[in-house]
Amino acid sequence: MKSSICSLVLICIFSSCQFQEKQTFDILITHAAIVDVKSGKIIPEQLIGISDDTIRLVADINQEANYTGKTIIDAKGKYVLPGLWDNHVHFRGGDSLISENRDMLPLFLKYGVTAVRDAGGDITPSVLQWQKEIAEGKLAGPSIFTSGPKLDGDQPAWPGSIMVTDSADVKAALDSLEVLGVDYVKMYDGNLTKEMFYSIIKAAEERGLKTTGHMPLSANILEAAELGLDGSEHLYYVLKACSPKEDSLTQLNMGYGMMSEILQTYDTDLAKQVFNQLAKENVYITPTLYIGKVLANILETDHQNDSLLSLIGKGIQHTYQRRIEGAKRAKNSGSTMRQEMEKKSTEIIVPMVEAGIQLLAGSDCGPYNSYVYPGAALHGELRELVAAGLSPQQALQASILNGPAFFGLEDYYGTVDEGKVADLIILEMNPLEDIEFSDAIWMVIHKGKTYPTHK
Repeated sequence: MKSSICSLVLICIFSSCQFQEKQTFDILITHAAIVDVKSGKIIPEQLIGISDDTIRLVADINQEANYTGKTIIDAKGKYVLPGLWDNHVHFRGGDSLISENRDMLPLFLKYGVTAVRDAGGDITPSVLQWQKEIAEGKLAGPSIFTSGPKLDGDQPAWPGSIMVTDSADVKAALDSLEVLGVDYVKMYDGNLTKEMFYSIIKAAEERGLKTTGHMPLSANILEAAELGLDGSEHLYYVLKACSPKEDSLTQLNMGYGMMSEILQTYDTDLAKQVFNQLAKENVYITPTLYIGKVLANILETDHQNDSLLSLIGKGIQHTYQRRIEGAKRAKNSGSTMRQEMEKKSTEIIVPMVEAGIQLLAGSDCGPYNSYVYPGAALHGELRELVAAGLSPQQALQASILNGPAFFGLEDYYGTVDEGKVADLIILEMNPLEDIEFSDAIWMVIHKGKTYPTHK
């Protein structure tokens, strides 16, 4: 009798194990080779379970019997890594270009860009609405982190900017940005004074708001860093601090006319001190090398047959003329500043990273920035960073790791781990071997939904 009971119990245990219900995810990726951008390691034969917009499982393939998915993606022979971040883009051009800006959003996803940092424009209500709709899964596009309107002086360089001329304006501007719910503060140097630039940084720091942007050339980036500046867009302001003539040229009030002499008097030893100090203050630098190259060669390159030009609205294409006319004026005046900037900017990339500065990969794509196409331009920036001497891993870190880190969002983005946002790209080849392979995109997953690629 005892023997029969034991046999029955064993049969029941065996049956319950045999028919135990598998855990089901919305998406189950099998046989994935995960690219750990932080360590530079490839973790082969992994399962990735996604439900809603979150990674719920990362496990070895030998546990596959325990899991299934409503959609199963076999990633055998492919590489999975977090989605790319473009850390400097623009949505702008006024009400007449709102729909054309909106039409650019899916293009980012096609190139694996799952998050963008909007660096200010004049259609903020629309951008905030897109941000909300994308977060709710109602609109196809990358997650948007936006500065809203730029802060500038009483003669702003761009429409839609908030004018700041005294301490009362600083408070009112930051109050309005907080009401809008922007993600950071973007300053611009149309005619913003150094005093107001410093005041914005100090006031934003007290409120816990991130600051970055253009710097008035009357100001000093190291002083701004000490006050709490979190980032600097482009390399003019870093390079200015690397010249022993910075103070004397600043006093001459030459504006960007000083840049040629700044570049000619660049001092390597002084630059090391500048880079070390910026790294110590944890200031993120966005080089935007790719647009620098495009604009430096804009008159010599025929872009009319660009494959992506036809995907850009006619209204936005019309804005490209502004840069072309500017290049013509520079050529007629004999200025070679853009070409000099391109060369020196490339030279300082490795020294900045060696000093510990966190770079942000950003394309500066959007209206007015001619032939710098959404999505594709971020890959151009990655290629330029590698051409400047970074490894593919370092270039990818400038996008995938440093983008979220600027906002303090490392717990949600940057790695393929349980609990992270399900923003992933699946590549045909290993991008750590060649940065060109970051564009060998087989599939894009954004917030747990799959999207077509440009291939």
